[in-house]
Amino acid sequence: MSTNTRIKTFFDKQTFTYTHLVFDAQSKEAAIIDSVLDFDAKSGRTHTEAADAVIEFVKSEGLTVKWILETHVHADHLSAAPYLKEKLGGQIGIGSKINQVQHVFKDIFNAEPEFKADGSEFDVVFDDEETFKIGQLTVKVLHTPGHTPACVSYVVEDEHAFVGDTLFMPDQGTARCDFPGGDANVLFNSVKRLLSLDDSTKLYMCHDYGPNGRDYKYLTTVKEQREENIHVKDAIAEEEFVKMRTERDATLGMPMLILPSVQVNMRAGEMPPAENNGTRYLKIPLNVF
Repeated sequence: MSTNTRIKTFFDKQTFTYTHLVFDAQSKEAAIIDSVLDFDAKSGRTHTEAADAVIEFVKSEGLTVKWILETHVHADHLSAAPYLKEKLGGQIGIGSKINQVQHVFKDIFNAEPEFKADGSEFDVVFDDEETFKIGQLTVKVLHTPGHTPACVSYVVEDEHAFVGDTLFMPDQGTARCDFPGGDANVLFNSVKRLLSLDDSTKLYMCHDYGPNGRDYKYLTTVKEQREENIHVKDAIAEEEFVKMRTERDATLGMPMLILPSVQVNMRAGEMPPAENNGTRYLKIPLNVF
């Protein structure tokens, strides 16, 4: 058990997103997981309040950011990764299956020819079970697709797992699987992979919506999920889960920010290139989703 792991969590109420900052207390090296760039869809303006709160904490603690990590291409908020990199340094990383997501959405958004869709927009793409360091802390990358083909979870010191949208708190269940490339069978097996970690492993959510008026929460354990998750606890078989997930997904509307989010996040948080008038534009494909 590492005594040097420190975790600070930030909640963006506008998008119900948790950003987690993981750092090594000894070396002061840090990683930021799933950052948020504030975006006003009505005006098309971006703001940096959420990211600035992370920056303020990093500077107050004297931390050195080595990594700015994404668990997947988010469909409900824009990433602040380029802004954080500019202010704090660090490498932007994501799972190596990102190219599968990019290929799909490159066509949907008719991206410019220069957009390669090969993952090179990110500084690092991680293979399944690849490891890297945050100071003296060891992080293992687990590919956990199903919500999207590129989803990954980051497991720090075999004690803390940052699972993105693969899992929600036990009373909320699991993520939807009806986005392009999503697959309920694949998600079920990804969840079971996470729940094969030690029972005491802490699981950190990317989102929470406070169902039934309860307080917002982001932290649970493998044991709690296996015993209580309403979609994937141990008593629920794959066939039952897939039927539930497929039927439920058919009733869900698209996330409010999916169109701006995906076309930005597939570029590692960069906006599309400026057009000949110097302005950058986000596209709205009609009658596609």
